[in-house]
Amino acid sequence: MDNRPIGVFDSGLGGLTVLKEIRNLLPTESIVYFGDSGRAPYGTKSKETVIKYTFQNIRFLLNQDIKMIVIACNTASACSIDLVKHSFDIPVVEVVEPGSVSAVRETVNKKVGVIGTIATVNSGVYEKAISRLDPSIEIFQKACPMFVPLVEEGWWENDIAQRIAEEYLLSLKEKGIDSLVLGCTHYPLLHNTISKVMGEGVKLVSSALEVAKVVKEVINENNAARNEKIGPVYRFYTSDSVEKFESLGNSILNEKIRSAEKIDIERY
Repeated sequence: MDNRPIGVFDSGLGGLTVLKEIRNLLPTESIVYFGDSGRAPYGTKSKETVIKYTFQNIRFLLNQDIKMIVIACNTASACSIDLVKHSFDIPVVEVVEPGSVSAVRETVNKKVGVIGTIATVNSGVYEKAISRLDPSIEIFQKACPMFVPLVEEGWWENDIAQRIAEEYLLSLKEKGIDSLVLGCTHYPLLHNTISKVMGEGVKLVSSALEVAKVVKEVINENNAARNEKIGPVYRFYTSDSVEKFESLGNSILNEKIRSAEKIDIERY
């Protein structure tokens, strides 16, 4: 038994899609969430900068006495997961492998699309992970750098989001893919917009639920479940506007976020 919280971080609001699934699957667990909206997006930054940000985020969460880390950011996972696992003596769950497993399971015609930030796509992590699971699958990738700013602005289903999605995705649609990996935890918030462009024949694959399943497995393996008699506590932190974080976070979680705090992440 371990009553300490789970630590989750992302470059901004997108990781709340992962938190939501963890909470649904593990309703008794406490969670500390940090969204680095002040430095988003990560996907346009250099690998060295992303690693720096990742380590600062983890050091902040470790300061909150957490029992495990969830890197709810594809870019951070792509750039730093091996280094993180060798540098911190704490269970770490990332998003790429669970998303790849889901994509392999969902495809029928063996043609899978992957969208993500520039850094994630250039790293080739999804291509490697999917090919390792099933070498027969054809993989088509596309960087969609404007998607994260759209989500952080709350523009999830307006005309601007629709036009940008069409610009990015129509070339992928022409490849005949039947599954599309949303290789950024921000992208599920654009689900309806992306789905309109891709059409009913393309399954959108999000890693959020698969990540939650892995978190549950790790907790069970380590006998680290929280005492069910103690109610869960959720704490939220951001490096940018608390008001904006709470407003958009409320829409993602379908409930009111109370008392989010702004922190100076550069201290860590």
